[in-house]
Amino acid sequence: MMIKPYTKGTVISRDGTKIGYRQLGSGPGLILVHGGMMGSQNFMRLAESLANQFSVYIPDRRGRGLSSSSVGQFGLLPESEDIQALINQTQAEFIFGLSSGAIIVLQAAMNQPRLKKIALYEPPIRVNGTKPMAWVTKYESAMSAGNLGKALIAVVKETSEPSLMTRLPIFLSGPLMNAAIRSDAKKAKGDDIALEHLIPTMRYDAKIAAEADGIIEKSKDIKAEILLLGGEKSQPYLKSALDQLGQTFPKAKRTKFLGIGHLAADNSGKPEVVSKELRNFFAPEN
Repeated sequence: MMIKPYTKGTVISRDGTKIGYRQLGSGPGLILVHGGMMGSQNFMRLAESLANQFSVYIPDRRGRGLSSSSVGQFGLLPESEDIQALINQTQAEFIFGLSSGAIIVLQAAMNQPRLKKIALYEPPIRVNGTKPMAWVTKYESAMSAGNLGKALIAVVKETSEPSLMTRLPIFLSGPLMNAAIRSDAKKAKGDDIALEHLIPTMRYDAKIAAEADGIIEKSKDIKAEILLLGGEKSQPYLKSALDQLGQTFPKAKRTKFLGIGHLAADNSGKPEVVSKELRNFFAPEN
């Protein structure tokens, strides 16, 4: 993938954690907040397709890539404070969050009146008995055994649409995934984070999802315009969370992408399709 030139910046969060970000484009400020097992690198195709209309800022969430983890703790509140610090520095009024990143955006929006429009793609919030963290036990077991491939598969099976890799028996898929992780580590260059370093951070996303209980009700007074995004192929519990958000914010716009799943905004998905919807929503005249 050819990546357009970008600049880098940093902001210091409330607890002293350094948050690094990539920046490209020009126009009104738009922040993109990635989900689990991702870094800013995962949103580069999305950012490039938005950069002709917006100044796009893509932070590495704490503990990843350009951002440090040596000062503060992990969890929903500190990660939302990271984003609030970035909003204050960039003066951005628009923001998009994917998955756990969408939970962080929702939390930040409760305390950041500067935001005028927020777009949320399938936050894994527990509603009406759903189990967005069904993957945690198998993930932690695999991590304890040092099996990154098995840990990754445990997450993917519960968060993404079915694929050949998730259908294979674990004794076959595990070694294949470990080989893919080793190959990815050899290819990682520059500011990109190798998958072997991102898989262990998924426990922070589990913490964020666990701490998000009740967040929809708590966020009901948000004044910003809201866009709810989801994929036709996504897991049912993700659709349930969007349904609950839609009931809480009856004026929110909602879009379902046909033939697309949870990771549509990622480089490996259909970011141009997501970008089109975001451009329409965030357009200054709208």
